[in-house]
Amino acid sequence: MCGIVGYIGDRKAHEVIINGLKRLEYRGYDSAGIALYNGSLEIKKGKGKVAKLQSLIDSSDEAKIGIGHTRWATHGEPNDINSHPHTSSSEKLALVHNGIIENYNSLKKVLESKGHVFYSQTDTEVLAKLIEDVYSKNTDDFKRAVQIALAQVEGTYGVAIIHADYPDQLIVARKGSPLLLGIGKGEMLIASDASAVAEYTDQVVYLDDGEIAVIKKDEYQVHNLNDDSLTKEVHELALSLEEIEKGGYEFFMHKEIFEQPKAISDCLRGRLDVESGTITLGGIKDVLGKIADAKRLVIAACGTSWHSGIVGEYLFESLAKVSVEVEYASELRYKESLIGEGDVMIVISQSGETADTLAALRQAKENGALVIGVVNVVGSSIARETDAGVYIHAGPEIGVASTKAFTGQVTVLTLMAIKLAQEKGTISKEKASKLIKELSEIPGKVQKILDKSSDLDEVSNLFSYAPNFLYLGRSFGFPVALEGALKLKEISYIHAEGYPAAEMKHGPIALIDEMMPVVVIAGTNHTNDKMVSNIEEVKARKGRIISIVTEGNEEVENLSEFSFSVPETEDELSPLLTVIPLQILSYNIAVNRGCDVDQPRNLAKSVTVE
Repeated sequence: MCGIVGYIGDRKAHEVIINGLKRLEYRGYDSAGIALYNGSLEIKKGKGKVAKLQSLIDSSDEAKIGIGHTRWATHGEPNDINSHPHTSSSEKLALVHNGIIENYNSLKKVLESKGHVFYSQTDTEVLAKLIEDVYSKNTDDFKRAVQIALAQVEGTYGVAIIHADYPDQLIVARKGSPLLLGIGKGEMLIASDASAVAEYTDQVVYLDDGEIAVIKKDEYQVHNLNDDSLTKEVHELALSLEEIEKGGYEFFMHKEIFEQPKAISDCLRGRLDVESGTITLGGIKDVLGKIADAKRLVIAACGTSWHSGIVGEYLFESLAKVSVEVEYASELRYKESLIGEGDVMIVISQSGETADTLAALRQAKENGALVIGVVNVVGSSIARETDAGVYIHAGPEIGVASTKAFTGQVTVLTLMAIKLAQEKGTISKEKASKLIKELSEIPGKVQKILDKSSDLDEVSNLFSYAPNFLYLGRSFGFPVALEGALKLKEISYIHAEGYPAAEMKHGPIALIDEMMPVVVIAGTNHTNDKMVSNIEEVKARKGRIISIVTEGNEEVENLSEFSFSVPETEDELSPLLTVIPLQILSYNIAVNRGCDVDQPRNLAKSVTVE
């Protein structure tokens, strides 16, 4: 959450920083700011999006060094004063910060007793003035002053700092919030996400927790907080500008929905051999035996990734006959931890930086469990810290509401479940071959759904201003119901709930009347008869039925006011198809309501704070 960009080199710093902030705006967009140095420190900031910030900057500004920030508020409401950057009391230091300083109140009281005056409600201003306070006693070494100050901090941070006494350098540090360095020719960039630097360089260094870097235009040095010098690996960034542009679509979410055939194909490429009926997953090859021998399997994730984890639970239990628990990572860290040696945890995160999921990962590793990562972003913290893992290869996902990452995660979990079942001998050769063949056809079937997406226009228009939605599914349809409801809530601000269809009569049925649209996911053959009964229960109470059905399911179609069909596939693969029309439905409704689909209120793409 939030976005940081910094630059030092020969270009106009504000142009590079503004460009980078626009690319990171999906990580936070309630306010934005920039600090530039050109003989003196100049701050421009305020509530609103990056475009508003850009209008405040003199286009002729020749500053060659600066830092910028786009904010998702934690401490302090979004307003001009609480916007980053924040400055020290002398106004010689400017700082931008992602994360949460948990002990900021106690630090603030100490600093106030020393005469520092605070103007904002943020924890970040405390950090800026703490560093200055330490620096006033260590004026010969600014880097060391930053290290000493950060050693007093409890919580998480990704920070970038400029100081008028050191006009030729940036200082950055990380603990629990991502930061990377972009290495150019005679210029250096820093950012909290690679998309901000991809236009200028493909050479990056990822900072790890507890590291600090001093960056000049043609060199950088990395140390830990004890001031030990570190040698960091330089990674080549596999990210093109085309991937992070809208490509003619009005919204990134729309583009990403329509990228799913390619994203799933990329996920399967090199892993699926239909002819031999085999699956190759190099990332877990060396630990597959340990996974097969595990006492239990725990899946930890948040949000959409949690929904894909529930699909994973059904897949692993159905195919590999292993007991699976799916946990909210945000709750797991506060429960009595029973995860330990002999257990396997799978952590799922699009960004690979989700704070709660990282905490669950670290706790499981400390307790001796084997931890497997399913992530999208190469080089992310989860990718680096897990024992093994599988990338989903979905490409950059910019829209806050996840679409292709969900289908990518489900695709990887399907591959893992089939592979594990083959390893354990819990699946017949015929069943495995059939699933593998069907899986290879999923991209084409998704494309068929997208080709007739306009069939959803009528129902989208009719229900754009419904106050509530109910989504019902059974078996593999249940997590799809959850995901469909989440998509609608996220981007259209309509209240929606996903439920197991059989649980409807245990409470939610009281809500159903002629004003309640009920979306029914009827894409699994083995639960169809029971789903028909649930639909009849809704119709008896005048609920409005919108069904997602497998082609040829006339029984459900005839009971529905609106019906959208998807190609037939194996029940285990049905979420990869039934979720697509729900994404389109949510998108259409949000557009009809005039919502900002890519930047929905109060949300940000990657949740890197608790």
